[in-house]
Amino acid sequence: MSTAGRARLHHLALTVTDLDASVQWYGEVFDVHPVMDIPHQGGVGRILADADQQLMIALHRHDTNDGGLAAETTTGLDHAGFTIGSREELELWQEHLEANGVIRADTADKPLTQSPIADEPYASVLVFRDRDNIQLELFAPVKH
Repeated sequence: MSTAGRARLHHLALTVTDLDASVQWYGEVFDVHPVMDIPHQGGVGRILADADQQLMIALHRHDTNDGGLAAETTTGLDHAGFTIGSREELELWQEHLEANGVIRADTADKPLTQSPIADEPYASVLVFRDRDNIQLELFAPVKH
């Protein structure tokens, strides 16, 4: 580690096509709520946070957004991963996601779909996508 100190993730910023709909969806899925708007040239960012501000997500609307879906196969964000405590919690998340419009599928390859839980040697992983096709993962490390 450098003498500058350790960097920690402060927030995750995502560009979305429909700010109000995405604020509602992320709020329901992650229990984060608007705390402030940050106007910027050509749009606005809306900061969402949980009660203790340990999870912060910034959703951005840009006037020049062409409305296309996100794709991890192009330069930029591949996915965002969130850690949770156990595989059992992943099963509860499957139901929670489904209650919020994220349907179960063989693969999470379209907006508002979720994959089956994959049990890998390092973790159990649940992949899902938001309204704009941004890939998100819930990651439950294997207990040793």
